[in-house]
Amino acid sequence: MSFLALALPACLLETKADIVASGLTAPIVGHVGDGNFHLGILFDPKDAEETARAEGLAFRTARRAIAMGGTCSGEHGVGLHKIAHMDAEHGQGVALMKAVKEALDPAGIMNPGKIYP
Repeated sequence: MSFLALALPACLLETKADIVASGLTAPIVGHVGDGNFHLGILFDPKDAEETARAEGLAFRTARRAIAMGGTCSGEHGVGLHKIAHMDAEHGQGVALMKAVKEALDPAGIMNPGKIYP
């Protein structure tokens, strides 16, 4: 069975509990019919403690999805905040991705300094 059938309900419930424990407001939105959900974490970026809680919540959510057999990036791609999860999700596949990037972009001009600085 797929992540969608087995782990998605558990992932959603654990994430909801994590949101409550964080003390933040973070609606869960998405299209769970195809296995994707997203958090809209509301926080004050000028408040260092609140920002740290929001970043922690996002980090734990990504790692939870990976641990349950899903992905942290879904249809939106990796983005800057999910670079930290590449090794956890793809393991040795990251070396292959880097090699492909180097082969296609040896001068490093396409999206420089992003996923593979």
